[in-house]
Amino acid sequence: MPDHPLPTPEEVARYFDLCSNWGRWGPEDSAGTINLITPEKRRRAAALVRTGRAVSIAHPLNTVGGPGNWNPAQHWVRTGADFSVDYIGLLFHGYATTHIDALCHIFWQGQMYNGRPASEVTSLGARAGAVDAWKDGIVTRGVLLDIPRFRGTEYVTLDAPVRGWELEAAAEAQGTPLEPGDAVLVYSGRTAFYAANPGSTPGVQPSPGLHADTAPVLKRHDVALLGWDMMDARPSGYAIFDDPPRAGGPVHVLAIVFMGLPLLDNANLDPLAQACREEGRWEFLLTVAPLNVRGGTGSPVNPIALF
Repeated sequence: MPDHPLPTPEEVARYFDLCSNWGRWGPEDSAGTINLITPEKRRRAAALVRTGRAVSIAHPLNTVGGPGNWNPAQHWVRTGADFSVDYIGLLFHGYATTHIDALCHIFWQGQMYNGRPASEVTSLGARAGAVDAWKDGIVTRGVLLDIPRFRGTEYVTLDAPVRGWELEAAAEAQGTPLEPGDAVLVYSGRTAFYAANPGSTPGVQPSPGLHADTAPVLKRHDVALLGWDMMDARPSGYAIFDDPPRAGGPVHVLAIVFMGLPLLDNANLDPLAQACREEGRWEFLLTVAPLNVRGGTGSPVNPIALF
């Protein structure tokens, strides 16, 4: 938009320092921005529960391979005369399974969050930045930013990624200004976009999503968790991330590596957006309970929003 020009490559290059939380919680920290969720923050978030309505924001495990689901989940059930048991196997990173990214998931120039060397992640697991740093769960105020509603459209398009200024403007328009320790969930209308664009595939560029300039806005507001139905807008338009392409894109790099901000990927936000519109409010208690996997790079999750 004319009054919100895109940042220059030089401005984007400064985001690395601008967004950094390295050393903020000590040199050994692996929890990152989850440190911003204080007991008082959780207590105030719990007070948001009024009607008791619960909404899952996870997709069902998808065992059928296809576009966007190149590593389908495995689910087998064995039954006996008086019992049944399950086996579940999955590679949850990607564009199908709802999951949380740990801070050891993404590297930049051989380093991960807090300046730790990427070599601390091996086939046996991560010695820093692993998902078990959040074994006690993530419970905080959730805020859904309904970008299609804010724009008056059905979905975010390829030519108009979600901008940083929009995060603040949408939050203000909804009456939910962003606060430290929040879990910010950015709804972009993923289901509607792919229904209207059958030639597009999740995970295949070009893809809609968040612009790089959302990262410093999230940092400025001390957001604790970022969730989304669409990921980084790709290509980003900045050679530093596009040539060669970087894993995840600029928001992944700036959030995970520099901010220590966990990402809730592939959140199923359609039911939540509908619930927010019906309830007439866009804030709620959000609970995320990662599996306690020692050294894990993340975890499949079933986040629950409570109104």
